[in-house]
Amino acid sequence: MRIVHENLKEMGIANESWPMLRLGDLCKKIGSGATPRGGGESYLENGPFTLIRSQNVYNDGFKVDGLARISEDQALKLEGVSVQENDVLLNITGDSVARTCIAPKDYLPARVNQHVAIIRTNPEKLDARFLRYFLISPKQQAYLLGMAAIGATRNALTKGMIENLLVPCPNINEQKAIATILGTLDDKIELNRKMNATLEAMAQAIFKSWFVDFDPVLAKAEGRKPSGMDAATAALFPDSFQNSALGKIPKGWEVCALYDCAGYINGLAFRNDDFSPERFGLPVIKIGELKDGVTSQTKFTEVIREQKYLISSGNILFSWSGSPDTSIDTFIWTGENGWLNQHIFKIQIKRPLEKLFVYFLLRHLKSVFIEIARNKQTTGLGHVTVQDLKRLKTVFPPDDVLRVFNHAVEPLFEKAYTNRCETRTLADIRDLLLPKLLSGEIRVGNPKNVVRHKQTTGRV
Repeated sequence: MRIVHENLKEMGIANESWPMLRLGDLCKKIGSGATPRGGGESYLENGPFTLIRSQNVYNDGFKVDGLARISEDQALKLEGVSVQENDVLLNITGDSVARTCIAPKDYLPARVNQHVAIIRTNPEKLDARFLRYFLISPKQQAYLLGMAAIGATRNALTKGMIENLLVPCPNINEQKAIATILGTLDDKIELNRKMNATLEAMAQAIFKSWFVDFDPVLAKAEGRKPSGMDAATAALFPDSFQNSALGKIPKGWEVCALYDCAGYINGLAFRNDDFSPERFGLPVIKIGELKDGVTSQTKFTEVIREQKYLISSGNILFSWSGSPDTSIDTFIWTGENGWLNQHIFKIQIKRPLEKLFVYFLLRHLKSVFIEIARNKQTTGLGHVTVQDLKRLKTVFPPDDVLRVFNHAVEPLFEKAYTNRCETRTLADIRDLLLPKLLSGEIRVGNPKNVVRHKQTTGRV
């Protein structure tokens, strides 16, 4: 125990004034579940219980994409791994090993499968949020990953490893105060995420109405006034349809391949010796960084590439390779400058007028891209190729319609972009504070005082 404690101090995780206690002695439960008989084919579309899997557990929070649902009978067989609010969930096998989040009450009742461990703390000894922040701290993540890689062909954390983890334990009030400070930042990040989901839905509703369902054209063809549209905007839409390769489309509009709507610059395959041993040069942006910006795990390189492979804030990026359900998507980059990875297209907009149309078009086609990738899936991966982009056709409106579309959705897009930039700044602040708070370099007091200070000053 003493050796482990010294190692943690060297890593900047332990503090001499705080006791380092065995996690198993601070918890009411540590255990993982199982996959119901029949595997994925037994999952229900609207079952009464959720089954939490490793793909739902991320260090930045719980993700609902791919969340499985099971029947009451299946849940009864897994009753021993019932999830409770504030349980800490830890991925214990595979490439996602060590990822950690708090179980969300919105998706209970729930069970976990065999790749996820439930850690239920004794709240009188260990605050669950404090434990979660400890487990996701960069140095502790590195420690867990190193431990998981020992003596196995597949990364794995055993129950014994988890129980024997040493956790720094300041008094419970200080634990809660630390969790409150970090949680306040995370709460704002989550609020931004929810706000952006609403903004995205509003913009996508306009896109679908105008360019997929052709609601304004259909209304005029039937002699009705287009809903929610002033006369000047309505006048820009035709009142009839024409035949095309896609069927009936608005008269005077064009059909073109997705590949012809914009340029698609594929990234580079970097070698291990391209990376800097320190954080020198620019980061290599991979799919894992797209949603939230550069993380502490990002690799940097001092190798200079052509400017076309440089990613800057505001670029549209399309991840075309990986797990179909979690990797195939379109993003606006809000991080620092970096180099383009080979599994990502940088979308080169031909004219500024077309940027928002192309962005929301690619976002609208996400389900189509996922299906294409799923049909090509091998060893868990799928992809969307240039040939697919050449094969897929879309309707392209005239410039005057693009202008009014931009006028309608640009405020939504810009607000969402601002929120993403703010989220990145908040995440940077949180990641800066996290090791300092957990090591005791920055000390805090009673959590009530922290909350009162925030309410008074607006700052944490």
